[in-house]
Amino acid sequence: MAKYETLLPRFLKYVKVNTRSNPDSDTVPTDPKEVAFLKTLATELTNLGLKDVHTQAQSGYVVATLPANDDGNTPVLGYIAHIDTADFNAENIDPQIHENYDGESDISLSKNGKWILKTAAFPALHNYKGQTLITTDGTTLLGADDKAGAAEIMTAMEYYLSHPEVKHGEIRVGFAPDEETGTGADHFDAKDFNTKYAYTVDGGPLGELEYETFNAAQTTVEIQGNEVHTATAKDVMVNALQVGIDYHNLVPAGDRPELTDGRQGFFHLFKMTGTPDHAKLVYIIRDHDRKVFEQRKQELQNIADKLNSDFGEERVTVETHDQYYNMREILEKDMTPVELAKAAMEKLAIKPVIYPVRGGTDGSKISFMGIPTPNLFAGGENMHSRYEFVSAQTMEKAVDLILKINQLNSEQSK
Repeated sequence: MAKYETLLPRFLKYVKVNTRSNPDSDTVPTDPKEVAFLKTLATELTNLGLKDVHTQAQSGYVVATLPANDDGNTPVLGYIAHIDTADFNAENIDPQIHENYDGESDISLSKNGKWILKTAAFPALHNYKGQTLITTDGTTLLGADDKAGAAEIMTAMEYYLSHPEVKHGEIRVGFAPDEETGTGADHFDAKDFNTKYAYTVDGGPLGELEYETFNAAQTTVEIQGNEVHTATAKDVMVNALQVGIDYHNLVPAGDRPELTDGRQGFFHLFKMTGTPDHAKLVYIIRDHDRKVFEQRKQELQNIADKLNSDFGEERVTVETHDQYYNMREILEKDMTPVELAKAAMEKLAIKPVIYPVRGGTDGSKISFMGIPTPNLFAGGENMHSRYEFVSAQTMEKAVDLILKINQLNSEQSK
């Protein structure tokens, strides 16, 4: 079997299945569609010949093992991809294939010309001259985030099973629900996965290698007003919506995602609801520096304390919970998986692109569970949108990278 023969067909099959997770659900996984799709992956793993295929009861992860054949003391590596898609239309995904893209033209996604992937808006298209691009039809996302990663991992495992002469250490694979809701890895059973190191294959364009993420928290601000008739409101009414505006106006105006980049953190107000009687604001807090991150959380509490002091009573309450931490705290203590991936890229003539991620991955949480887990490119661009696309050639190179990491891991353990 050719190395990439099943990669694109597998990817197209995966993305056509709606596996959008549900951020409003309390179940694990959050949506039955994920459970059904994960069962199909478990069957596929079994049919390919992987061992110990099972579903982690507490997390919903499907896990399988490819036994070692190198007769060495090779550290066990893991590869993880999530199968849920983001909060954007994922029903009736109809991927479009554009072969031998010229690197210059706009790409019409929809037959009626309404949705166009424009090079002026997305100049990264210029990087894909001569390649095969898979896009949406403009009405949905594509799901390359992260079914590209899932297809790449599965294809790499299939290659090993078809080529037993290719030596490798023991490999564990994991397919995850609920990455997009930020909750999937909360329940991950690291002891069951039992690897020395792991990689999430969930990055973007060719060469991405990420081991530094944000620290992340979510803060909910509840405001209790005092609603009375507007005719008698003077010195009596407390309009919770107005207090919400006052609260937000005390948050540092320059610390917003649209005004920051690099390692600059931010406060992001992403939900504000309510009436004059009661209002709620929901923020996410992000910062690469743990100390500054803690200061940011305290700053939102301090604003509430000031307003309550002005009222002479408690009307504003703040509840904050941490979501994930900067995986660099763990990985800088043992850079082996990062150096292994970097060396593998260089062997493949892929330039490593290493930068601090303005977000997080499941690896952010898994690293703190005892398995250092940097993130590898999977190929997708413009994720979470109708303009999402992926290059077939980049996906092939992601398969090559998985195979090369395992080769180097085996050789270095001898």
